Amino acid sequence: MANSTASTTPTLSPLSSSSKTPSSPKPTSSLFRKPPSLSHSHKPLIATASKNPIAGVISSNKPNPDNNFDSFFDDDDEKPREECGVVGIYGDPEASRLAYLALHALQHRGQEGAGIVTVDSDNILHSVTGVGLVSDVFTEPKLDQLPGDSAIGHVRYSTAGASMLKNVQPFVAGYRFGSVGVAHNGNLVNYHALRIMLEDNGSIFNTSSDTEVVLHLMAISKKRPLLSRIVEACEQLEGAYSMVFLTEDKLVAVRDPFGFRPLVMGRRSNGAVVFASETCALDLIEATYEREVYPGEVLVVDKDGVRSHCLVPHPEPKSCIFEHIYFALPNSVVFGRSVYESRREFGEILATEAPVDCDVVIAVPDSGVVAALGYAAKAGVPFQQGLIRSHYVGRTFIEPSQKIRDFGVKLKLSPVKAVLEGKRVVVVDDSIVRGTTSSKIVRLIKEAGAKEVHMRIASPPIIASCYYGVDTPSPDELISNRMNVEEIREFIGSDSLAFLEIDSLKKLLGSDSPNYCYACFSGKYPVEPTGKVKRVGDFVDDGLNGSIGSIDGGWVQGTRIKEGNRDSKQKPEEEEKVPI
Repeated sequence: MANSTASTTPTLSPLSSSSKTPSSPKPTSSLFRKPPSLSHSHKPLIATASKNPIAGVISSNKPNPDNNFDSFFDDDDEKPREECGVVGIYGDPEASRLAYLALHALQHRGQEGAGIVTVDSDNILHSVTGVGLVSDVFTEPKLDQLPGDSAIGHVRYSTAGASMLKNVQPFVAGYRFGSVGVAHNGNLVNYHALRIMLEDNGSIFNTSSDTEVVLHLMAISKKRPLLSRIVEACEQLEGAYSMVFLTEDKLVAVRDPFGFRPLVMGRRSNGAVVFASETCALDLIEATYEREVYPGEVLVVDKDGVRSHCLVPHPEPKSCIFEHIYFALPNSVVFGRSVYESRREFGEILATEAPVDCDVVIAVPDSGVVAALGYAAKAGVPFQQGLIRSHYVGRTFIEPSQKIRDFGVKLKLSPVKAVLEGKRVVVVDDSIVRGTTSSKIVRLIKEAGAKEVHMRIASPPIIASCYYGVDTPSPDELISNRMNVEEIREFIGSDSLAFLEIDSLKKLLGSDSPNYCYACFSGKYPVEPTGKVKRVGDFVDDGLNGSIGSIDGGWVQGTRIKEGNRDSKQKPEEEEKVPI
């Protein structure tokens, strides 16, 4: 991204403008320039980690570092979780099947539920949602229930113990002038205040998702047409939102003024316009990447083409740096940068600034692989596959009656003795959150015969929770918020430990550095969370804190919506059709 939004973001037409352009503005070259390569110099390792300033206002219960986290048997369960991925397609007769494929490409952003909504030639919205992976939810008969040449789709990750169908997006609702579907990636930090306000005015909520707030705000808006309702609703939102809306004749994409979460636009050879959370989804369905949806931008796609509007005057962007560290696939371009190149350079910096005598470099698969390749290349040490990952372990398993130490991690990761035995090993991972899985990995490698184990982490220490669409533990559960680097090293049992220094990370990003959010590393939030904040033991379900027992009810479908084989075409008595 560029240094100044004023110099890179195209002039966006005001909402009242009636001008129509056949296509979206082309990106300026400075927005997508490759930053200058980092001039490496030796620097001392990080000695201490600063504490999260917001941690003092949450629960004072300090977790025991030896607490039983064996249920987090998946090594990724200690990692921050990206909660959603979205896709939107306009103008393709195979819209539902293309959305299905695009969601496959975004499966890493959410594995608990998936959904697709389409609109057919009779202006009926059709919805299919389900719990599970994309391939579990959608079959050929299910896709046959989704006719039309426009679609939106969503993959969801829920931090609750069980994902519930009523929370699976896209949400579809009917209101006086028609129907609308919405899919949302992000998290609203003023969700609780908005919900209380709406409930005080008579709104009834049926899900635990902050996305429902958007639909309620649209429903009570007095603006006309629907696009104005969307804009008025978004103007009241604070936090992260990259959303796609589907109406009876339009596809609308919106990104929050800070641009926390990614959203890109592409085009297929037949002219169909595609929106997706990552470019890997565009690649799979053979759509050419055109540009990002700019922070604070509303893009409207209909039969007249693509029109750009300014949602609100946007400040300096604050895009999530963790997209490059962990969330996005390496083959994606996110915020104008190659994710693969970013991770490779993270590894090179670690090799330059935190060198150690070693015989082999390995990665914690899969997220540490590219950084490990960069480390090995820069250090001149062979990269080997020292840990083999099983891709056939689900979230439930039968544990043997006799307790096996590190059983969960062993299910997922298997050490290769031929690579590790008698060697001084550098292990590269993308992050350390609680530290319990890292300690088990170090123990596995040493038990396989490694002489020394040196951990290198391709991100700065995480000391603060995220409130912008990422599931992270409470600050009290983050090991870097309680311990300095040497204390963490002792806890996980490695012979040395080094994190990527935040100053080095910013230097790599160059002039784009101010455009990223580093709240998880600093505790300094671009938009301060309001209301409840995370405490030990809380789950966060798209913005709701509380116990799973506090959630009940189901999403109430509106009029003119067809879900599965249920078709409801009756209109409200005084429905009035107006152009949107």
